[in-house]
Amino acid sequence: MKKSTIAPLAVLAGLLLTAAAAQADQPVTGTSPQDVQAVLQASFEPKGIAKMDRLEQSAMQKACSQADMTGKPLTKEEASAITKEALASVKYPADGKYLGDWKAGEKVAQSGRGMQLSDKAGAANGGNCYACHQMTKAEISFGNIGPSLLHYGKQRGTTEAIMKYTWNKVYNSHAYAACSIMPRFGAAGILTEAQLKDVMALLFDPESPVNKDGVAQ
Repeated sequence: MKKSTIAPLAVLAGLLLTAAAAQADQPVTGTSPQDVQAVLQASFEPKGIAKMDRLEQSAMQKACSQADMTGKPLTKEEASAITKEALASVKYPADGKYLGDWKAGEKVAQSGRGMQLSDKAGAANGGNCYACHQMTKAEISFGNIGPSLLHYGKQRGTTEAIMKYTWNKVYNSHAYAACSIMPRFGAAGILTEAQLKDVMALLFDPESPVNKDGVAQ
């Protein structure tokens, strides 16, 4: 059977579960992480910027995958250890400023490109935020996996606490939910610091369409 090329990072967690479930003669609960890893290693090959290291899971990813496969939730101690480590991984803006350009942030939110085998190394990635969130009135195509972010800044204000919380959440979502399915945009190197600032501006700037009732200009 011909090997497939490495898939984007966003679907690797799903691949682990799919590979386990595909073993019809054995229930998912009886499939070990080593079995899943062996299937993946035998089924994929590197191509372009997509290398085999994308199949390697961190301790956090292994724990969450195992919890999904067995149906046994993480213990409070395990979840606490993951969130603590994730929060410690957060790097704050070097200049102390959280907000960039909301117009650039809208482009990041709309773009789902990046980290695919056909992309060039060093090319800018998108955030694909609309795939999971409603963000503006103007955009009628959006997902609902995550909560609506419409009027995010308007409703929450711009206190230091809420700005820091939001930065942490976007940088490494596991800081507040041990097995969050939201991408770790900063911790995983998906978005640059400048892009993170632009997305923050999209969420908080009063002139951003996120905080307006009308259509973006």
